[in-house]
Amino acid sequence: MVAMPAQSIASTRSRVAKSEDRPVNGQAFFKYGDYSLDDECDDADESAKGFDWFRVLDIVLSLAALIVFAPLLLVVGLAVKLTSEGPAIFRHRRIGRDGREFYCCKFRTMVCDADKRLAALLRDNPAARAEWERDHKLRNDPRITPIGAFLRKTSLDELPQIFNVLMGTMSWVGPRPIVAGEVVRYGRRFNAYCKVRPGITGLWQVSGRNDTSYRRRVAMDVLYVRTRSPLLYSAIIVRTIPAVLRQHGSY
Repeated sequence: MVAMPAQSIASTRSRVAKSEDRPVNGQAFFKYGDYSLDDECDDADESAKGFDWFRVLDIVLSLAALIVFAPLLLVVGLAVKLTSEGPAIFRHRRIGRDGREFYCCKFRTMVCDADKRLAALLRDNPAARAEWERDHKLRNDPRITPIGAFLRKTSLDELPQIFNVLMGTMSWVGPRPIVAGEVVRYGRRFNAYCKVRPGITGLWQVSGRNDTSYRRRVAMDVLYVRTRSPLLYSAIIVRTIPAVLRQHGSY
């Protein structure tokens, strides 16, 4: 196993910014200075024996967040319900720890027939199809409701994931939960993704989010898995607040 001491988020982000892709036997790997994410390395396993500080932190933070954000959860839920047709909460299948599927909860930000609209858009719009294939995101997504655009920009749509954390299907910090169609993008790095619970926030979220490439996102997920510690967990939580306020890469 290649080990690297936990560092500040600023240091981690500087390494990510210096990352470069290099071919190795037809594959690509990420190099962070003298730290390479190659396929020969083992990954840290959340199920390793020992006291699970991450789960304790998750539960404590979730209970505190529910107390603080309960009124906001109610107001946002009512706003979503009253401004567009459909349920306030959207439950979507995502891939979690050990590759198991779970339902990730969010405030609904799209129209109810979003899947049909996406299929039609990708069929008729080559530029949108190329953007979707590259990033699995659309900057100008016609499926998003007016209030949904605000919720995404402010990250308020993710508040219901507090319940996912309490149930143990997610963590406050970890890789962004992916859908089955994104597994192929991780390639052999999917094994690292499965080692921990996906998170509400993480290195990707405090490092530009959608303004970074998908390849960088995968690299940051693997880097977190291999260097995770309660200190790094806490540092990412702290850095999430200004990242949300700046709204960089949120759409």
